[in-house]
Amino acid sequence: MTSHHASQTMKPATAAKKLGVYLQATPAEFQEGVVSREELSALQADPPEWLVELRREGPHPRPVVAAKLGVSIAGLARGGITEALTTEQIDALKRELPEWLRRERATQAEVRKEAARVKEKNAARGEEPRRPRS
Repeated sequence: MTSHHASQTMKPATAAKKLGVYLQATPAEFQEGVVSREELSALQADPPEWLVELRREGPHPRPVVAAKLGVSIAGLARGGITEALTTEQIDALKRELPEWLRRERATQAEVRKEAARVKEKNAARGEEPRRPRS
């Protein structure tokens, strides 16, 4: 008895998220199709020029924007950033360093500091670290 194994596929939005790119900026054929795990692996291992360019110049999805600015996604929203930004726009925000960005970076630093403190405290008690909620 032989089993026929069909390749697992994902929606373009899922693949774009895994690739760290903004779906609406990808080529139409990527947006309209489905992506197999093998295709995703190939894109990650040997990215085509459109993917290299998109990762370098953007527009970037909000999780990438938040990471590049050193803030949370909620912090972006509090700062009025609700759309994808290009690398140029992110660099401009870093240069301008508006008040909301300074405030959100400070908040993020406190969150990281507290997480490290809790982790250290739990390690001292021999507890397993808790996974953050998604």
